[in-house]
Amino acid sequence: MSAKKVLFITQEITPYVPESELSLIGQNLPQAIQDKGREIRTFMPKWGNVNERRNQLHEVIRLSGMNIIIDDTDHPLIIKVASIQAARRQVYFIDNDDYFQHRLMEADENGKEYEDNGERAIFYARGVLETVKKLRWCPDIIHCHGWMSAVVPLFIKKAYYDEPSFRDSKVIFSVYGDGFKSNLSPDFAKQVIFREITPDDIKMIQTPVNYEELCKLAITYSDGVIQNSKEVNPAIMDYARSLNLPTVDYQADEKQYADACDALYDKVWETPE
Repeated sequence: MSAKKVLFITQEITPYVPESELSLIGQNLPQAIQDKGREIRTFMPKWGNVNERRNQLHEVIRLSGMNIIIDDTDHPLIIKVASIQAARRQVYFIDNDDYFQHRLMEADENGKEYEDNGERAIFYARGVLETVKKLRWCPDIIHCHGWMSAVVPLFIKKAYYDEPSFRDSKVIFSVYGDGFKSNLSPDFAKQVIFREITPDDIKMIQTPVNYEELCKLAITYSDGVIQNSKEVNPAIMDYARSLNLPTVDYQADEKQYADACDALYDKVWETPE
């Protein structure tokens, strides 16, 4: 039996943001997987440099309106959507005035990284998962791309494990060479505690939490790992192999990469817990 539904939780998608290794994969991989006959959904943050008018984004009122609480503070969740007409695909955008409106990705216009990047990643992850629940859609595979999606595996396995939408989901984490350079807030370990998650569930990471430690957290709760950049910190992939997880090495060829992802989806889907 093959995995039929794939949820892509990514950080960047071209043409909504400038072309990069991550944004090109964010555009091309979901299309390739859809063309192989699987049903997909795709999410990204609504960064401040996404031109809403040019890309014809509009708010989905029935999905918006929830508050996500982080550090005892309510943060309204806004869901927007845009259509890629030629590809018969939609992209869902997670938005919030504090975390995304008028703000770029990991750093501001002067290159200074945002001090609340950890909070932003937590909000994004929970925003996606709550929206998928509202869509009443049950993904077989959840493929996470970029550091902004790195807490999703933890949430799926420890906080949302009994939700009907995610009870049977398997998680793939793609490792990229580029991440944030500074450490996350010292409060990150406390902020990520949610529902049944306990400090013991994140004890494998060291503080302060840097990019490598955040990737380790993602890998710990993933069912498969892909090296998406040619150059990544070897310690990250070594950690994945130490857990005996199915891994995919870097694939330079776009078609071979899509085929390798496609094969990994079925491999992890067919592997019992």
